[in-house]
Amino acid sequence: MTSRRMKIYLDVCCLNRPFDDQTRDRIHLESEAVVLILKNIRSRDWEWVNSEVVDYEIGQTPDMERRNRVGSLARYATRTVLIDKAIAKRASELETIGFGAYDALHLACAERADVDVFLTTDDRLLRLSRECSGMIKVKVDNPLSWLTEVTENE
Repeated sequence: MTSRRMKIYLDVCCLNRPFDDQTRDRIHLESEAVVLILKNIRSRDWEWVNSEVVDYEIGQTPDMERRNRVGSLARYATRTVLIDKAIAKRASELETIGFGAYDALHLACAERADVDVFLTTDDRLLRLSRECSGMIKVKVDNPLSWLTEVTENE
C-alpha cells in the first residue's frame, strides 16, 4: 500500500517568515519550521499547492529583493490553483463570516485543492479559523505547531 503525499498550502506570511527579522524567538522558530517544511517539499516528501493569490501577493511586495527571494520559493510548488467563479463565490462566502479578501481567497483555493493543511503565521487568521472551524473545509495551523505535531507522530 502506498501512502499519499501530504498536501500543504503555505500562505505568503509563511513564505516571508525566513526573511523577517530573526531577533524575536517566535519569528526565528517559525522560520526554522518553514525552512524544514520547504526542505520536505523539495525532497518530494510533501506536496506544496500554490495559488494565483500567493503569486499575486508576492508580486505586490514593495521590497524588490524580498519579492525575488520569496518568489524564488514558488518554483517548489507542485501545483497552482487558478481562481475561477466557484472559488470567487466561496471566497465571498468566507468574507461574510469575517475573513479578509486575501485570506478568503487563500482558504477557498486551499479547500479546492483538498489540502491536508493550510499554514499561516497570521494570528488573526489562525484565531478566526479556529472560531469558524465548522464553516471551513480545511485545517488551518501555524507552521511551527503543525510541524511539531507531525514530527511527534512519525
